Amino acid sequence: MARPTSKAELLTAATIQFSQLEKLIAQLPATAQTAEFTFPLTAKDQAAHWRRDRNLRDVLAHLLEWHQLLLNWVAANRGRVQAVPFLPAPYTWRNYAGLNDEFWRQHQVTSLTAAQTALRQSHQAVLALIDTFSDEALFTKAYFKWTGSTSLGSYCISATSSHYAWAAQKIKRQLRALKST
Repeated sequence: MARPTSKAELLTAATIQFSQLEKLIAQLPATAQTAEFTFPLTAKDQAAHWRRDRNLRDVLAHLLEWHQLLLNWVAANRGRVQAVPFLPAPYTWRNYAGLNDEFWRQHQVTSLTAAQTALRQSHQAVLALIDTFSDEALFTKAYFKWTGSTSLGSYCISATSSHYAWAAQKIKRQLRALKST
């Protein structure tokens, strides 16, 4: 799917990718939905998420928390003169892996059902938020001072369709592992 360049494309991509993610989840047997992932890690799997997110709940909680980052960031910056950064202190784009680890730790007591419900709600909230902006506001770089040199749409893509594709990759890998056993 091509990277969205308009609000309509962004809403469509987010909706389609989320729907595909839910269809993949539905393909997992109930026992596998709450179990640890069984797919083997390879030498290529150097990104921290391969070891951090060990089950479906971990993946869905990760998506939920990035939705919350986006929603809170936009809310904090609307109508403000002084920009609030996307990542909460002390995190930056150089050390945000620690934030992902913090999200993981926070959700170790969250049930899969709670994570799924909250993710569906936050997905709808993000779609509603996106819908409040024009194409120009979403896709003009530095339209808002608080987005820096990029566009708000880029942040929205990252928190939705791109992140859903990442999650789908992990679930597909688990489905392949289950079929091979």
